[in-house]
Amino acid sequence: NQHASDDDHEDESEQGRIQKINKQPRDNSGRNRYALQFFQESREEIQRRKEEGRKAIEPISLEQQEVSDNFFPEGLDLPKRPPWDFNMSREQLDMREQRYFADYLKKIEALEKISYFELNLETWRQLWRVLEMSDVLLIIVDIRYPVLMFPPYLYDYVTKELNKDMILVLNKIDLAPPALVVAWREYFRQKYPKLHILFFTSFPTYNLRGNAESSEGLKQRRRKGKLKMAAEGAQKLLETCREIVGDKVDLSSWAEKIQEEMDMEYDLDDLDRKDNVTIEKEDTSFFQHEKFRNGILTIGCVGTPNVGKSSLMNALMGKKA
Repeated sequence: NQHASDDDHEDESEQGRIQKINKQPRDNSGRNRYALQFFQESREEIQRRKEEGRKAIEPISLEQQEVSDNFFPEGLDLPKRPPWDFNMSREQLDMREQRYFADYLKKIEALEKISYFELNLETWRQLWRVLEMSDVLLIIVDIRYPVLMFPPYLYDYVTKELNKDMILVLNKIDLAPPALVVAWREYFRQKYPKLHILFFTSFPTYNLRGNAESSEGLKQRRRKGKLKMAAEGAQKLLETCREIVGDKVDLSSWAEKIQEEMDMEYDLDDLDRKDNVTIEKEDTSFFQHEKFRNGILTIGCVGTPNVGKSSLMNALMGKKA
């Protein structure tokens, strides 16, 4: 069949353009299921970047250093789990998701400067599961260039389609001038009015509990332990969650735990969290969400690599899990 042959050749060509970053040569544990997959750059693209990298660095004016905040191209949206119902088998759902994702990739191929874009459906299934399970979503970004790590389409999907609350955590604020930190907070407040915004750092000389409306409010005269610093970040998150849930969820036990952490003298680096780790079988299937199920607030966490997700999770876990 000539058509089938052409299709097979096209599939092989597409597979040749995909680069699997962390694929294990021998894997019996299923880890390769989550191998990162991206469109592979051509030799010409790689050579062009090498030549650009050899050019001398020339100082430019402040005006020239300004960049647009429209980092994400027009027409780009995140893939969303296709419609599902309880009459469908697991195999039927899998086939529908595979077909939907293949069609999605064909559409974004038309966008030329797409940079690194995850092509592994399993990665997106993990995101879908987190969004479905969560009552509130935390998105963590690096303060040095937060718009690069904050997809507008994720905000629209969570706040408008899922009707859930989203909290933006501006992390590593010790790496930017306080005035810039406050400026970024105002930027996100104006552009994304449904967004709750928090500051976070594990640096021991910042003030996360005081008045953060101005750059002066972020300064701290007295050095604090990292554990107490982390607990203060957790305290701000607790206050925001209380505003969201009202009297629908009892968060008093969380508040007591945070207060205990703030009274401790241990250092965050000294904590042994092996007892706090729960290993569960990975499940990325559809999850039927029920808000505040069993009186529990479920918080999801997303963020690009190296934005400080682990530091924030450690702060929330604390010494006493």
